[in-house]
Amino acid sequence: MFGFGKPSTLPTPDQALPGREQQMWTLGEHVVLHTPVVTDDVPDGHEVAILGLGCFWGAEEIYWQVPGVWSTSVGYAGGSTPNPTYDEVCSGHTGHTEAVRVVFDPAKVSYADLVKKFFEIHDPTQGMRQGNDVGTQYRSAIYWTTPEQEQTARELTKVYGDELARRGLGEITTEIRPASETPYYYAEDAHQQYLAKNPFGYRCHANTGVKFPA
Repeated sequence: MFGFGKPSTLPTPDQALPGREQQMWTLGEHVVLHTPVVTDDVPDGHEVAILGLGCFWGAEEIYWQVPGVWSTSVGYAGGSTPNPTYDEVCSGHTGHTEAVRVVFDPAKVSYADLVKKFFEIHDPTQGMRQGNDVGTQYRSAIYWTTPEQEQTARELTKVYGDELARRGLGEITTEIRPASETPYYYAEDAHQQYLAKNPFGYRCHANTGVKFPA
């Protein structure tokens, strides 16, 4: 949380912290959904959405409640440092953003609905921050995993951006990139389903207050 005085620009790959070859922790069962936290093997017929929308504790809590979501995890995406730690990501020297990985059944919930919720529950106009949380790890991001997801993400970003402009609000700063460009690294166990383990923990839900237009 909070990042005043930290870098406001992303490090280049040669500037990023060196990281490590392997993840230093193991992860077990999702304490809410009772599915695996590590979902490298996705069930047949399911898809993966990777979204960055500020502090990942509150973001994950919202998505694990969505009907059709099979599993969620929190981790680090869009950066250069291999297998970073939470402290390294929060330093601003890995290039990662805090992200939520959502494994979902598209027969029960569409990727478009997940993206619409993404725009409604955070403020995609704030650049390298969300509310009082300041730093590159809080930037807004969509990492698409299929060409269809990219098309949907870009179309919905334009729709929501037009609605914000109509209301005189800021421009969307959401980073939209293929998930294949950089690996998603699972965060430490203490951060997984944090708000199920700590119900009175910190939640940051900075948002524009603008519902996604019908």
